[in-house]
Amino acid sequence: MSWTITADLIPGLARGAAVLGTGGGGDPYIGGLLAAQALRMHGDVTVVPLRDVPDDAVVLTVAMMGAPTVMVEKLPSLDEVVAPVHALGASLGRAVTHIACAEVGGVNSTIPIAAAAALGLPLIDGDGMGRAFPELQMVLPTLYGINASPLAFSDEKGNVGVLNTIDNSWTERIARVACVEMGCSVMISGFAMSGSQARESLVADSLSLCSEIGEGIAAGREAKTDPVAATVRVLGGREFFAGKVVDVQRATTTGFARGRARVEGADTTLELSFQNEHLIAEVDGIPVVTTPDLIIVLEHDSGEPITTEGLRYGQRVRVIAAPSDERWHSAQALAMVGPAYFGYDTPSHRFDGSVDAPEPSGDAAA
Repeated sequence: MSWTITADLIPGLARGAAVLGTGGGGDPYIGGLLAAQALRMHGDVTVVPLRDVPDDAVVLTVAMMGAPTVMVEKLPSLDEVVAPVHALGASLGRAVTHIACAEVGGVNSTIPIAAAAALGLPLIDGDGMGRAFPELQMVLPTLYGINASPLAFSDEKGNVGVLNTIDNSWTERIARVACVEMGCSVMISGFAMSGSQARESLVADSLSLCSEIGEGIAAGREAKTDPVAATVRVLGGREFFAGKVVDVQRATTTGFARGRARVEGADTTLELSFQNEHLIAEVDGIPVVTTPDLIIVLEHDSGEPITTEGLRYGQRVRVIAAPSDERWHSAQALAMVGPAYFGYDTPSHRFDGSVDAPEPSGDAAA
């Protein structure tokens, strides 16, 4: 059944999106402000279940590409958000009928809401990942042979471009260079697909899940129950660490926020490694959870999600793990988003402690 996103729903949805963003995906507060502004200016957005998207629909994803640390200061405008959609529609020579989220994490769940409102188009209740990943090609549609290009991009200065590339990895490589030159943060639109392709390749009910998570955290705080436990239940995951942040090393390089954070518990130490999103969680030097499953850092008492750019010394946090879409654990998917792709010499460790068979070297996947 279709439902409607109003400005009042944005805070809860943005909070849930920050949880699924696994530390990345951009600042949910900024994305929420942009979405709320667009809804007040242009009206509410209709959200269509993935199963109800017509076969002949023309679906485009809309997202922010770049380092989340930059977006905190380099705020996007609605004109910047819709410019790639207009450019890509003109390139395709077809009218766009639906907007979709490339990823469900952080700001990239709310920017598509802003785009849908400004363009007067329905938004699909689904996304390309079921979480957030740092690189453009890291979406399930890639596994189904859906091309990222033509890919349109824009910046706050009014620069707009359209890329045509030979595969999705090349789209990432070329677009990332443009992104760095344009200030390490741009708006993009791509992955043009039909309704039937969208139904096959996207993760269903992502935005509904964001709202459920966000509302559960708020309800837990109001009822003075444990909001972290509520999030664990909704995601079917587990809490595996609690402690105090004692060190954060972070830098913005090649269009990504890269770094490590150390959290001290009662008698153990957790180290988190991230590239926009948390990729590896090690307790006393031993990997316990890795990409592609979700590693989520929440404020100890409030259950509020903490992004990688928001990690600070002295924060008391609880860390949970949750399952990713099962398709991410295929051999082809692990070659694209598993630990080896990012240079870590460890197999994929699932949220429940089980271990996937080692994936091929990241060099081959790149």
